[in-house]
Amino acid sequence: MKILFDESWSGGGGIGRFANEISVRVAFDERFVASSKPASPSVSIKLIRYVRKGCVTFLPGYIPPFFARGNYVFTIHDLNHLDRPENTSVFKKLFYRFVIKRGCKKASKIVTVSEFSRGRIIEWSGVAPNKVVNVGNGVDKRFNPSVVPYSLGVPYFLCVGNRKAHKNEARVIEAFSRANVDERVALVFTGMPEESLEKLVEDNGLHGRVKFLGVVSEETLPSLYKGAKGLLFPSLYEGFGLPVLEAMACGTPVVTSNVTSLPEVAGDAAILVDPLDIGELKRAIECLEHDSKLRCELVFKGYDRVSYFTWEKTARKVKDVLDGIGSV
Repeated sequence: MKILFDESWSGGGGIGRFANEISVRVAFDERFVASSKPASPSVSIKLIRYVRKGCVTFLPGYIPPFFARGNYVFTIHDLNHLDRPENTSVFKKLFYRFVIKRGCKKASKIVTVSEFSRGRIIEWSGVAPNKVVNVGNGVDKRFNPSVVPYSLGVPYFLCVGNRKAHKNEARVIEAFSRANVDERVALVFTGMPEESLEKLVEDNGLHGRVKFLGVVSEETLPSLYKGAKGLLFPSLYEGFGLPVLEAMACGTPVVTSNVTSLPEVAGDAAILVDPLDIGELKRAIECLEHDSKLRCELVFKGYDRVSYFTWEKTARKVKDVLDGIGSV
């Protein structure tokens, strides 16, 4: 049975990274691009022509075909668009209910990237537990302890985000402003600044100490992790949380949340905090600043933790799912 692959998602972002890594590790019989805008609801109609009898079609994104004549497997990384009020809308709720939930029922299998997401998908969709497979994520070998550290001119803590509210960046700024750290230490964000965060920086007297680097290239990101005193990633919601592992792979200690998928990804190799508690986050920053023994422990635990997550493992699990359908 032929195995087809939708290359529409290849590119940046979490889904793009997942699609890229699977694409180069699984030998698909046929590849196609359903749409240049893979997140558009209209893709559900466009995909119909690519899900054919006698084939298994693998979709690395979360939009299924509205109607299918053949077998397909699609990927739901998380239910962020339903679970986070700031990221949802009436239209999204209706689309998930009438298109994505229907797609869950019709799909041969659903793959996801964490046990947290797997549980939420089963709970929400009502499908049998054996229909949803956690294939995990991996870390690219570009993220490693040998990369050259990024030079900012001053020491810095790093926050990898995109200005979405669930990334919890306002609390990062608040906690950093209260933390007992050397005044020469900066707080660095990837991405462009936003007015509300810039105002928070000014209100907390952090002018000149908080820097937004704009778009950071894939080539620069490993160095940015490596040069940081620590990664601050207290997200309110993640289906996986790849920055946690990317930082660990570079030898950078991590502070992250004790909610959603993040504890299962980080294990005991990070400082876990209540992301709503600014005091906890403040104390975690101070630990990374002042406790050299703890930093070293986290670095070595991080290296070990990363070894459990490889793209080779993820690709092999995806291939097993697809082969299992083809053999039925």
